Amino acid sequence: MHGRDAHSDEPVRVTAWVRGKVQEVGFRWWTRARALEIGGLSGYASNLGDGRVQVVAEGLAADCEELLALLRGPDTPGAVSGVTEIWTAVGAGYEGFEIR
Repeated sequence: MHGRDAHSDEPVRVTAWVRGKVQEVGFRWWTRARALEIGGLSGYASNLGDGRVQVVAEGLAADCEELLALLRGPDTPGAVSGVTEIWTAVGAGYEGFEIR
């Protein structure tokens, strides 16, 4: 399943790994704020041991696509060198959008 192909109202999950200078720059907090602005998204952003940030978001495909576009956009804190994502079915769900 790919986000752009999911044109139904069924929720999806996107897991994204953000590379670059994205730790110790407020990236997780910025991501949470963008997710809350989009609305309808739940999930989390967490630092990984290899320097990447992992972002998991569940919601409508269009909302997940919007968050991905922001992660790839020019306004992120730090310096993003790349974003890789996978699309899957939703899991057990999340309460809100957390920083981990």
